[in-house]
Amino acid sequence: MPKRFFVVGDIHGCPEELAILVQHLEKNEGLSQSDGLLFIGDYVDRGPGSKDVIDFLIGLRAGYPDAIFLKGNHEDMLLSFLGYPGREGMAYLQNGGAECVTSYGIEAGRAKQTTREELAPKVPAEHVQFLRALESYVLTPDFVFAHAGLNPLRDLKHQVDEDLFWIRDEFISNLHYFRKTVVFGHTPYENVLFNLPYKIGIDTGLVYGNKLSCLEVVGHKLLQVPRGKKEVIVKEGAW
Repeated sequence: MPKRFFVVGDIHGCPEELAILVQHLEKNEGLSQSDGLLFIGDYVDRGPGSKDVIDFLIGLRAGYPDAIFLKGNHEDMLLSFLGYPGREGMAYLQNGGAECVTSYGIEAGRAKQTTREELAPKVPAEHVQFLRALESYVLTPDFVFAHAGLNPLRDLKHQVDEDLFWIRDEFISNLHYFRKTVVFGHTPYENVLFNLPYKIGIDTGLVYGNKLSCLEVVGHKLLQVPRGKKEVIVKEGAW
């Protein structure tokens, strides 16, 4: 595992805060290709700039080719809506997808009536390739990174995508015995959850007006960008 490993929480169509965070990592933290960099998923939906977020992440990958991008349930829904393997595509537009399709050029007033045939030509092939290449989960010697969490009743080798992208209370409210700390997003809280045994929740509800959170998990540093602000709040020894 790299000496530093940065993990970024749910972005949900908020490109400005994402750009501020990455700029800070590069200029103030000295982010380099030798560092670990992982995004926990849910890049799209709810916020106004899903397309811009995906553009930004694709551009970022060019400079950090080893960066890891996990799939969240909202990417899963978008892919399903577009006709690729995934879940809940039929419910996509009622679950934050309307804002996403608007960012791709669908008229806002009829976004919730968008059809697959209307949206598909507006989504660049590069975006589809990016979405389809997202990883389900990542293991390191000390951590598991998964968008929603893990099913505590299954061993690590037998986790399924439905749980990795969608699980909630069954994971959060129950002990697990994976002998690793599970870092997850998906379920928003006002503050990062450090007080769960061997679990860290990093979705701090950016799109709902709270903050984008980033953890450097080796050095226990927390970096946060409040919604609509151009500042990064840094806390050393966060847990």
